[in-house]
Amino acid sequence: MIILLDLNGTIATDGRIKDGVKERLAILKERAEIYILSADTFGTLTDISKHLNVKGLKVEKEKYGSEKLAKLKILEEIKSQNGNKKIVAIGNGNNDELLLKNADLGICVIGDEGAYSKTILNSDIVVKDIKDALDLLIKENRLKATIRD
Repeated sequence: MIILLDLNGTIATDGRIKDGVKERLAILKERAEIYILSADTFGTLTDISKHLNVKGLKVEKEKYGSEKLAKLKILEEIKSQNGNKKIVAIGNGNNDELLLKNADLGICVIGDEGAYSKTILNSDIVVKDIKDALDLLIKENRLKATIRD
C-alpha cells in the first residue's frame, strides 16, 4: 500500500502537524510507503517530512498549470512505478480533488480548514479529522465496515 497525504489542511494546520499524526504514521510505516505532497506554502515540507520520517514531494504547480494537475501527475507516476500496489490518497482541498478521485481509495478530511465540496463528492470516504482517516487504515475492520456492500 502507498499513502499520499496532503500537508496543509489535512495533516497540518498553519504549517504545524496535528496531534496524533506522528504516532499513527509510525504504525502505518510498517505496512505502507508514505508520501507527503505539498506546494510548501509555509516552507515546512522538508522539516516535517524528516520529523515524521516519511518522503516529502514538492508539488510543482508551475510545471503543470495547477496544483490539482500536478498532484494528479504525481499519483500517475507513482502508480506506473508501483504496479499492483493500492494507493490511498488523503486530502481536503480543491487541489486534492483529482488526486482523491483517481486514487484506489480517496479519503476527504473535513478538519479545521473545512473541505472543498467537489473534493468531498469525488472521495470514497469523508471523515471529520485526520486521526479518523489514519485510524481507518490502522484498524482495517473500520474501513471494511465503511466500504462494504
